[in-house]
This record gives sequence, structure tokens and C-alpha cells, in this order.
Amino acid sequence: MATPAAHDHPEVSRLFELRSDPARELARQAAAVAAACHAMAVRFHRGGKLVVFGAGGPSTDAQHVAVEFVHPVIVGKRALPALDLSSASPGLARVVRQEDIVMVFGPPDGDDALSIVFEAVREAGALGFALPGSDATYGFESASADPFIHQEILEILYHTLWETVHVFLEHREAGHDLGATGFLYPYLERQAQNTDLLIADVTSSIAAKARTDERLREHLAATGSFAIADAAARVRERVDAGGTIIAFGNGGSATDANDFVLDCVVPVKPHPAVDAISLAMEPATISAIANDVGRDVIFLRQLIAHARPGDVALAISTSGGSANVIAALEEARKRGLLTIALLGCDGGEILRRRLADVAIVVNCDYIPRIQEAQASVYHVLIDALHQG
Repeated sequence: MATPAAHDHPEVSRLFELRSDPARELARQAAAVAAACHAMAVRFHRGGKLVVFGAGGPSTDAQHVAVEFVHPVIVGKRALPALDLSSASPGLARVVRQEDIVMVFGPPDGDDALSIVFEAVREAGALGFALPGSDATYGFESASADPFIHQEILEILYHTLWETVHVFLEHREAGHDLGATGFLYPYLERQAQNTDLLIADVTSSIAAKARTDERLREHLAATGSFAIADAAARVRERVDAGGTIIAFGNGGSATDANDFVLDCVVPVKPHPAVDAISLAMEPATISAIANDVGRDVIFLRQLIAHARPGDVALAISTSGGSANVIAALEEARKRGLLTIALLGCDGGEILRRRLADVAIVVNCDYIPRIQEAQASVYHVLIDALHQG
């Protein structure tokens, strides 16, 4: 066996290896995912909306889905109607219509309360997605009993649903006569397109996405495991001394910051709770600061209010260049916080300006794949934090 490289940490690498088989299982379900995407596209074409919700930790997946569909990370993609109703699920029957889509997130072993939800979905005639479960039009059973790996596979799945539904919308929309404004909507066709070959192509593409995720995790295990172990050791020292982890990020990274914090304070694994807060979990505060002062200080102002010298600032950014994340990290350094950054692409300005004591970079330029790998990173970080 080859001697591990200086940047390789065997135990952290092992935690990444646990994720390979579940990712391959998703690839094996590519045909079912393609069919689900096609069905979603039909509902969106009919004017339907996507309603998502989850309880506890899975509520962050609902947040992530809503932001991705409404505010696509790929320039030029159509904004699709999606609502996170995690806090209002009892009123689902009053919101959901026949042409809608309902997507429910739960833990690996399911949630009995979800059956009540899907009863309302069936009565309305909406398209239902159980993640996981079988009590819906489309059910995808969990590929892992580990709640962290389960969430990561779901993130790959719903990113794939989001990416692929646009393929069907762009190739298959029909019946719209937009007159002189038609040039603004190239994804709307006047005649329905034959999708038989397209479904086959999409199936192959979905399997390829899963393989890309697997390769990114293998690369992280080989090149970033020592940095993750180092970050875990440094965070553990701060937490043991009474420090709090303060996480933040924008968009999908905001939901990942929320997920990380919930996994710390309400553990879904047999770990002791860790003090943590997410600055992205405060919509009223964020909107107030953005409106009254400016969006570049939405995390900075909160950090000033909450941070103490023994705390940890955990920044999540796919670009490494978000001005509000940079401003918060600069302030964190001034205040003596330990700074950890989960980054994508080449690490951006955060890496170049050395604003993080430990930076873990997913070397990829495609945001959904970066976010999926970052979910593995912060989950492995939590596991490593408790193994020291």
C-alpha cells in the first residue's frame, strides 16, 4: 500500500469513501429520475408550482430547493415558481392545486407524519415526491442509513431534478403563442417536441453527474483530507473552550450553513451538541440590514453583534468572491476568531487574500457540483470534530 501523502488523513479519507456506493446507487436510478423530471416539466408547463417542505434538518433542503428553482444559478434559465412551506405544512391542502408538485424531505428511515401530507397531495391530484419514501407518485428510497450521507445524496438528486427539468422545458414546451415577445422566451416551443430520444440522453447525463460527484469526493479525499482534519482539531479546541461556531453563506450556501448549524445543535447522529449559529437563518435581520445599510454588510453587522474572540467563523462560498462573505471574514480576523472557509472554483479572493486560517477548496467551476461536494466536506468535518 502506498504511503499516504502529507496532505492525506486516513480517517477523513475513509469517511469520504463511505459516500461512493450511495452515489453509484443514485446513478443506477437515472432512468427513474429522468422520468420524474419530465413529469415535473409537464406540471410547470401547465402553470403549476413546486411546494417543498421538511421538518427539522430536512427543512434546509426545502430552503435549498426553493431558492434554486426561483433564482437559478445558471444565467439565462427560467425562474420557476417554488415555495418552501416547511413552517406551514398543516395548511398544505389550502395551497396545493391539481397542477402543482409537492416535494417532501425526511430522514433516512422516513417520517410517519409525511403520510398525512401525501394524503392531502393525493386529494388535490398534485404530483408528489417523497424523499425518501414510497408514499407518493415518485418515491426515492434512501441509499444510506447515515443521515449525513442521506442528505448529500438528496442534494445531488434535487439539483439533478432542477437541472434536468430545464432541459425538458427548453425542448418540449408547447401551446404558447407569445406574438412579438416570443424572442424573449426561446424555451417555449409552439409545437410539442418528441422526447423519447431526449429522455435517453437525459438518463445518460444524470448517471454522468453522479460519477462527477464521486470523482470530486475522491479528489477531496486525496488532496483535502488533512485540511479537514486540521480544521476539525482547531474547531474542537475553540468549542471545548466555550466558543461558538458562526456560519454564513449566500443562496444555496446559506441553506448549507443552516444545515451545518442544525447538525451541530440538534445532532442527528450520536454526537454531543455543539454551540453554533447561522447568520443566514435570520431573514428579517438580513432584509433590514440590506435595505437600510447595504447587502455587503448583512453578515458583518451580525458578526459584530454576536462574535467573541474565542469563536469560529465558518464561511461557505462557491466562488470565494462574495463581498458580504469577505467583509465578515475580515471582521472575524480582526476580532480574533478562527476562520474556516469552504470554497469552490480556485478559492477566489478569500483564498488569495488568505482570509481563512483553513481553506478547503472544491476545484470545480459548476455551482451544483461544488455545493454537493461541500455538503460532504462539512458533514465529514462534523464527524471528524467528534472523533478527536
